[in-house]
Amino acid sequence: MSYFIRLISFFSVSLVILLSPAMAQNTTALNKAVTDLSKEEALKHASLGVCVYNVDKKSQVYAYNSQRSLIPASLTKLFTTAVGFEKLGSNFRFKTTLAYDGEIDNNGTLHGDIYIIGGGDPLLGSYRYKQTVPDSLFAAWHRAVVAAGIRAVNGRVLYDASIFDNHPLHDSWQWGDIGNYYGSGVSGLNFHENMFFIYFSPSAKVGYPATVARTEPKGFALHIINEAVTGPARSGDQVVVYGDPGSSIRVCSGTVPIDGKNFSVRASMPKPALACADLFTSYLRNHKVTVSGSASEAIKKASKLVNILDYTSPTYYVIAQYANMTSNNTYAEAIHRYLGYKLYGLGSGANGAKAVRDFIQRKGLEASGVVLEDGSGLSVRNRVTCDFVCRFLSEMTRMTYFDDYQKSMALAGENGTVKNMLTGLPSGVKVRMKTGSMTGVRSYAGYVTNSRGERLAFSVIANDYDCSGPQMRTKLEKIILKICEM
Repeated sequence: MSYFIRLISFFSVSLVILLSPAMAQNTTALNKAVTDLSKEEALKHASLGVCVYNVDKKSQVYAYNSQRSLIPASLTKLFTTAVGFEKLGSNFRFKTTLAYDGEIDNNGTLHGDIYIIGGGDPLLGSYRYKQTVPDSLFAAWHRAVVAAGIRAVNGRVLYDASIFDNHPLHDSWQWGDIGNYYGSGVSGLNFHENMFFIYFSPSAKVGYPATVARTEPKGFALHIINEAVTGPARSGDQVVVYGDPGSSIRVCSGTVPIDGKNFSVRASMPKPALACADLFTSYLRNHKVTVSGSASEAIKKASKLVNILDYTSPTYYVIAQYANMTSNNTYAEAIHRYLGYKLYGLGSGANGAKAVRDFIQRKGLEASGVVLEDGSGLSVRNRVTCDFVCRFLSEMTRMTYFDDYQKSMALAGENGTVKNMLTGLPSGVKVRMKTGSMTGVRSYAGYVTNSRGERLAFSVIANDYDCSGPQMRTKLEKIILKICEM
């Protein structure tokens, strides 16, 4: 099988003569565009891969370096979310359980502890929905506590995040990423997407210190060392936040724009599970339920717990959409770890990776040159070939959940990370795709429905180019437009 695929890739240009006259002409135009791009100075030392499959005809119609292993960045989410659709289903909901141990006396005092038992929900306490923001979440939990007859707690609020292991980050993630919101990692009890907002006030002069005005949410352990200064107008967010998940210290370095009043930056939240328990403790105290002790981790599970509430997330379909459309790393990593828990008993990075590898193997997809270590694509160890990406996407079209899977990807020109891309599409052509980017990496993959109604799967990846990311995006966008014309 692998020899046959390599043979097709090697003779990809000669396959043009087997295509319809229209597709043959457009494939020749695509090949010229790819060849011209490969000769540009910015790609002199780069690796570029392109592959196109006609899904309906089950055939490869174009390949350029399609067997070269390349860093995919966030294209990795395409594999994570696909396994989630198959193993969890579109209607699956993550569950967080509120429970207690001990006894409630006649005065409504619980002589015991309240437990928050995490189920890996990446939207718990999220700022994205009115019903998931911390105040709404804690109000629902407070109502459940009161309904259970609890008016005071002679004990603590404990959190149990043991559904996942205690390593929220992959060991190949980079130091410059993990203090920022997109490198926050995941816990068995996620909270507020494991991130918080830092609001800056710029100085009146460029180069002068920018000050931290406030942080949200408030009330969790945090110490900010602010080294950020004021940058030029319209320069955007140039702040890098440093800090590890076990420390409450966050160091801010870089610039905020001089015209950015109340300018917000997102950073990774220290110890999100503890922050959740801490803030819920404060919420109870502020709403007439006294709690005698401080929030803490449930080191040992009680032998008998009484359920107060099962709090469920939005559906997996909604979460997969956020993972792919907005390229949210926390959502993807939560899916990845939960798959490890569901299939192998513990939500770890290694078990999540095993879930994806086993899925690929069961589908009979030849995967030489492919390494997938995390769920989001933040790891620089990940490698795929463009040919593999196209064969994977082609295989997904035969799955019962394909419609939901493809709709989890952004529609070019309309939403998500591709809202402003491919605005010059030919009439009747639609593109759903996933983007990926990190330093030195730009990647795109998805589905094109061409003007003849045929579905094409495509993958375009560039690594180690000598130009800016936005410049490479423009160059690769021209390649994708040529694919759309096929």
